[in-house]
Amino acid sequence: MTTYEKIYMVVKNIPKGKVATYGQVALLAGNSRWARVVGYALHKNPEPGIIPCHRVVNHNGQVAETFAFGGCNVQRELLEKEGIVFNSDGSIDLKKYGIEI
Repeated sequence: MTTYEKIYMVVKNIPKGKVATYGQVALLAGNSRWARVVGYALHKNPEPGIIPCHRVVNHNGQVAETFAFGGCNVQRELLEKEGIVFNSDGSIDLKKYGIEI
């Protein structure tokens, strides 16, 4: 299994209404130092409707400024549709919505 395939498998398992950080995905995929690789993999997402890359956020619970699959604010909109509420500063409460490792 390739590195990207491992990353996609982890991302597919993030439940609806939850998020994971790039670092968490990297750790679960096999190497805690792959956070940037996770970003590259998600940018090349071969199955956007199946691999929910919108559920991956940075370590501060913030979404990407320009979401690769649809433009600005699309990631936030997708997460809000899943019931995730954003803080006034635009971040997500990772204690409430983050996955547990």
